[in-house]
Amino acid sequence: MSQKKPNIIQTVTSYGKQLLGFIRQRVNTDEDAEDILQDVWYQLSTVPEIEAIEQMSSWLYRVARNRIIDKYRKQKPESLEDFGYEDEDGEFHFKDILLADDNTPETAYLKDLFWEQLNIALDELPENQRQVFIWNELEDQTFQEISDRTGENIKTLISRKRYAVRHLRERLESVYREFVNY
Repeated sequence: MSQKKPNIIQTVTSYGKQLLGFIRQRVNTDEDAEDILQDVWYQLSTVPEIEAIEQMSSWLYRVARNRIIDKYRKQKPESLEDFGYEDEDGEFHFKDILLADDNTPETAYLKDLFWEQLNIALDELPENQRQVFIWNELEDQTFQEISDRTGENIKTLISRKRYAVRHLRERLESVYREFVNY
């Protein structure tokens, strides 16, 4: 036991700041990062033979990643706002983030959750609102292109999209909050 404590102290001293920075980049608050870091140190302290860990840094980062994933799995979906951003006009954009090539387990989980909830909410919309939203937001078609395709007035299309966005925001409020806390 006396030999184990100096190794833990040395490990905390050697890896503490780097590991906290790694965790902090993947969670929303400093408090969450510190809690996860404490979980990592606790798990290290329960290892019967700390000397048996061949690659300490790999072990620590793997435990930290697992704790971050566990944190997101335990949360209930709450929100959609954190996974997007607002531009200078107050327009909310989430597509750039959702379609990013960031393949960490945390973002993969959040993306899967978001797409699942978005598809459910889209299915609740009237067909004409759903289609305008998909064409404009997900397929990057302009309102002029949609108007040329459908023969509908651009103002009508904008109105349909506005109704769709309003419904989706209300419906996805809980997913939005989770992403905001991401």
